Amino acid sequence: MSDTVTTWLVERTYSDDEQNIIILVYATTDGTRYHRKERSLTSFESDVRDTYAALDVPEDELGRVGDEETQAEYAAAATRMAESHDPTDVV
Repeated sequence: MSDTVTTWLVERTYSDDEQNIIILVYATTDGTRYHRKERSLTSFESDVRDTYAALDVPEDELGRVGDEETQAEYAAAATRMAESHDPTDVV
């Protein structure tokens, strides 16, 4: 069993390639690791799924952020989220 790492929501975008896909990116507060989650958007009435401020992600499911600019952006966004929300807050 792998250890989990707390990641914070840093980006929410809609896919350009496919309709009805939302992309959530969670990152560590140092910006070096991230987790990307794709979710299909279906009927608002029958499909209510909350998006939380933070996720605990298995370490082996985290990617490495390759460039310094993205690391800095993710670190700033994750830190802001961690300072202003509890992990289970719906955002």
